[in-house]
Amino acid sequence: MNEFLNAQQKARAGRRLSFDEALLLYEKAPILFLAEWARAAKKRHSKNEVYYNINRHINLSNTCTANCPLCAFSVEKGDKNGYILSLANVADIVRKAAREVPGITEIHIVSSLCPNVEFSYYIDVVKTVKSILPQVNIQAFTPVEIVHFAKISGLSIKKVLQLLIEAGLSALPGGGAEILDDAVRKIICPDKATSAEWIDVVRTAHLLKIPTNASILYGHIETIEQRLQHLFTLRDIQDETGGFNAFIPFPFYPHNTKLAQKYKIKPLTAWENLKFIAIARLILDNIAHLKSFWIMLSEEIAQLSLAFGADDLDGTVGEEKIIHAAGAKAGSLMTRTRLSEMITQAGYIPVERDSLYHSVDNFQNQKHL
Repeated sequence: MNEFLNAQQKARAGRRLSFDEALLLYEKAPILFLAEWARAAKKRHSKNEVYYNINRHINLSNTCTANCPLCAFSVEKGDKNGYILSLANVADIVRKAAREVPGITEIHIVSSLCPNVEFSYYIDVVKTVKSILPQVNIQAFTPVEIVHFAKISGLSIKKVLQLLIEAGLSALPGGGAEILDDAVRKIICPDKATSAEWIDVVRTAHLLKIPTNASILYGHIETIEQRLQHLFTLRDIQDETGGFNAFIPFPFYPHNTKLAQKYKIKPLTAWENLKFIAIARLILDNIAHLKSFWIMLSEEIAQLSLAFGADDLDGTVGEEKIIHAAGAKAGSLMTRTRLSEMITQAGYIPVERDSLYHSVDNFQNQKHL
């Protein structure tokens, strides 16, 4: 009991938690207490502000060599449902975004581990985006994709990242981390980058001054201990590099996945998602921002998560295929006005940002969205 009381006192005071203390809080602390402490932690980082950005997501391909049991989006080479966007397709999407999304500051690109193209294609994708929207931030390619690029090109991780920077890359998204435990990864994503490879990419990116996000995919076969250890691994990396801009918790969507069929996995409840957001905010005391991705959580739960420590709702998105393939019910398009309303209704100050968390003054454009 003394250990639990001590953990509560540390969480309330904003002192750094140990793994055992975090586990005690996760298992025993009332969820509204976690929410109160997490809100205080959020305010230490971002005061009364909550962020969003004006972005457009592009999923380049669904043909993938990994064939992960957790994924409902990818298909194998030769599948009639497979696709890959040409550079002309990418250009059309970006030009449309430039016309229809005033004040856009980010093009967000994630894809599959596609066997049909060379690394030069991805360089050309970045250059294509930059040629049309030279002022935009390009947040593209998860660490798992960077490992794939290194393998297909024969280049080092460092060289791959340097070439992408030269082409116009601004930052890396944090996807593909899933659970940083190789025993779990051998089941959920056996042919994808290992934990060590994912960590190597983010460390190398941070060394090159490329900011990244960090993420987790939780709520499948992992234990609570493995889930929390993932957070402590991220905290240790951030202590070392300081390169994570934000942490993004992704709840697992089981629909249409082989993993869910085999292990009888059900979707997480809102209660579980909110509790995990709160404990993540308390553990990750050195990562400034915690993003509540409305597409995965729904507008309603994402808005409620602002009372559980989240301080970012992501952005307008425009189109998203990967999460929706697994059963996400939220739409793919959000307006600047709606994002701002969600934040204001929750009692916070909306701040439009770019990919690097610089505030953006787009007052003149607000009437258009």
